[in-house]
Amino acid sequence: MIEEDMKQPSAVALHKALERVWGTPPGLARLAAVNHNILGKRFMLTALVFFAVGGLLAMLIRTQLASSESAFMDAEQYAQSFTMHGSIMMFLFAIPFFEGVAIYLLPKLLGTRDLAFPRLTAYGYWCYLFGGGMLIAALLGGVAPNSGWFMYPPLSSNSYSPGINSDVWLLAITFVEISALSAAIEIMVTVLKLRAAGMSLDKMPIFAWYMLVVAAMMLVGFPPLIIGSVLLELERAFHLPFFDPSRGGDPLLWQHLFWLFGHPEVYIIFLPAAGVISTILPALAGAPLAGYRMIVAALVAMAFLSFGLWVHHMYAAGIPHVALSFFSAASALVAVPTGIQIFAWLATLAQGSARFSVPMLHMFGFLCTFVIGGLTGVMLAMVPFDLQAHDTHFVVAHLHYVLIGGFVFPMLAATYYWLPHVSGRQPVQHLSYAAFWMVFVGFNVTFFAMHLTGLRGMPRRIFEYPIESGWETLNFISSMGSFVMAMGFALVALDFILLFRFGRRHRRNPWGAGTLEWAMATPPPSYNFASLPSIERRADLLDPDRLGSQLASGKGYLGAPNRGRMELLAVEMISGNPEHVVRLPRRTFLPIWTAAATGCFFLSLLFKLYWLTPITFASVILLFLLWSGDTAEKTDVGGLPVGGGLKLPPHGETARPPSWWAMVFALAADATAFISLLFGCFFLWVSAPNWPPQQLPQVALAGPAIAAIALLVAAWAGRSAAARSPDSIGWLALTGFAQLVAAATLTWLAVAALPDPRSHAAVSSVFVVLAYAGLRSGLGMVISAYGIWRIRRGYVSERRNVDLRLGVLWHDYSAVAGLAAAGFPFVMASLAGELSR
Repeated sequence: MIEEDMKQPSAVALHKALERVWGTPPGLARLAAVNHNILGKRFMLTALVFFAVGGLLAMLIRTQLASSESAFMDAEQYAQSFTMHGSIMMFLFAIPFFEGVAIYLLPKLLGTRDLAFPRLTAYGYWCYLFGGGMLIAALLGGVAPNSGWFMYPPLSSNSYSPGINSDVWLLAITFVEISALSAAIEIMVTVLKLRAAGMSLDKMPIFAWYMLVVAAMMLVGFPPLIIGSVLLELERAFHLPFFDPSRGGDPLLWQHLFWLFGHPEVYIIFLPAAGVISTILPALAGAPLAGYRMIVAALVAMAFLSFGLWVHHMYAAGIPHVALSFFSAASALVAVPTGIQIFAWLATLAQGSARFSVPMLHMFGFLCTFVIGGLTGVMLAMVPFDLQAHDTHFVVAHLHYVLIGGFVFPMLAATYYWLPHVSGRQPVQHLSYAAFWMVFVGFNVTFFAMHLTGLRGMPRRIFEYPIESGWETLNFISSMGSFVMAMGFALVALDFILLFRFGRRHRRNPWGAGTLEWAMATPPPSYNFASLPSIERRADLLDPDRLGSQLASGKGYLGAPNRGRMELLAVEMISGNPEHVVRLPRRTFLPIWTAAATGCFFLSLLFKLYWLTPITFASVILLFLLWSGDTAEKTDVGGLPVGGGLKLPPHGETARPPSWWAMVFALAADATAFISLLFGCFFLWVSAPNWPPQQLPQVALAGPAIAAIALLVAAWAGRSAAARSPDSIGWLALTGFAQLVAAATLTWLAVAALPDPRSHAAVSSVFVVLAYAGLRSGLGMVISAYGIWRIRRGYVSERRNVDLRLGVLWHDYSAVAGLAAAGFPFVMASLAGELSR
């Protein structure tokens, strides 16, 4: 450990000093909390509330299907219940729960005090809560989405869903996805930059590897769904015909965009659960994790393969045979990295001595159910079998075996394993074993019977069936099993309540684990570690008991508060060598106000108050710009003492601080969205009926040329401003003016220079691409104005020029994407002209 040069205060005095800096007082101030301990628990608790709502809807569905020709619900009530059950479980429970686990655990496992952007985490939570609240309010108001959680057009289009039901889904889910993208950026930057000193990539705890890969998948997987939702909402609200085949659209475009997100999402849900197993299994088995490097390679391979499987869900949609062969082979190949992980877990158990505990019971439940689900997945990967079982209850059973087996049982194992850390108490466990067996038996009775009804031809998504079908007995058994499972989950909830009420205090590390989260008091203080560790070996093979006492006495980095600031240690990305000091902003109400303004933006779209939309959008941008006020410096700080005679600069005076990486990852997500939009446009040209259009989307060369020149000038002036800071107000003014010209030109091309975008999908495609590029340039103008304001306030110098270098990233990317958008009308006109010949 690091011995401080100066005399250290006592452990108690150090704790009090740090708590004054990092703590969150009770009362109304809790709404301003940005601490990851509070926000992680909020994510998990909110997700469990949504899980209870989704489970109640599942009970309504099983009650309806328990008997033939049931009158329990009508078709509309069943459609809303079915759609909301799937939407809640996929979007409001599964991913947000493990986001909460990651937000709570990652700083502890990595040996730091918080995440890289606490306010972004808080904003993501409020977006998640408000977006989920929109869906629940619609359910209570009887206008819940009713087109299935996959929202296939034309069922979700105006012709068959004329109310606001589908609009609620499209806007609320997009709202929630903002939270997911925020979490993805937060997790990636934290894992890559905010680790303990000496923790190189090959020494990271395995859970950090899993979450790094999952966050990268979220960054690439969620934008296609957001683009698809935007296009469908534009069709519903403004009649742009992206999915209308009579005007050059194609409903299959939605399926491609949805499953570009939907199939990777299965692995986004499974991989955090697998990371939990790889973390807690060694502690319960009393042996190091077998095949650490092989597991890392396997999960990276699984992430790449998962993005090549989206057509796995579209075998019956008329895909060419060559493509079917490719996707079928890829679907079978993904079983290989999954098998590597399972065999590594079995090897870990074999070389240790597993203790019989409640977490181990739930991992046993995971192995049994997930292997069955994986085998049925391989069956469905084969085209001939899939064509027979497609859209039957066999697929529903497979989905639940994979997701509940691959998610819920690891979730329960993780909860029982880390509840002593969260609560500081040992589980009572009088009900734990009974609860497990009720869940396990009820689950298998429910969904194994659904395999059989599916093989006997029962379609999914139907709300009643004739008595002569022969499905009633199996459906009744399935429904009874679901109620047993529900009672098991109720016992689990009661067990948790008893733990917090009657659980006994316990020692620091009850499982004998070797990870850093146990090297602190439990429940953890708001700052996690009184001083930050330096490690020399893999972070799951440590001695938390010895480290805990050393860190609590301040024998580590940043062992004393510096002028009341919240400080973290940032490291070099690969080696883990200390690089600079990150100064975090304090708690504030800005995240909740920003999320509320974002919610008002989506509500203005939902209720067609379009005059309010630009006002709310401007409010969101303004509130975001207010975030960075309390971390700004008006003088160069230079080196800060961090311990052991080492001095490091603050993050604002370094080349690539966490905010620089966050901008890179945000632009990567935007690039994915833009590429998805271009893919959709070219897909319509290749596959949609009624092409070419009667009116070609032609524009004069002058407009795109002006936009292209303005974008290049903006990129050049932005780079010049960063190189000449702080004497760069003139360059920033030129950058902003060039972005204004580009935004105005691109917007004029979209609105005035094209034929009516409602006439044909070719025109609407060009319209959306140009409008998207114009919006990006408009934001570039705001970024330039913000840079001028920061210079005038004295926050920019030759060393403190992060704001200008972030602007360089934005302007460079805007130039590249804007040039593609400016040339897009000519490409589409050429393609449409080729079809007309």
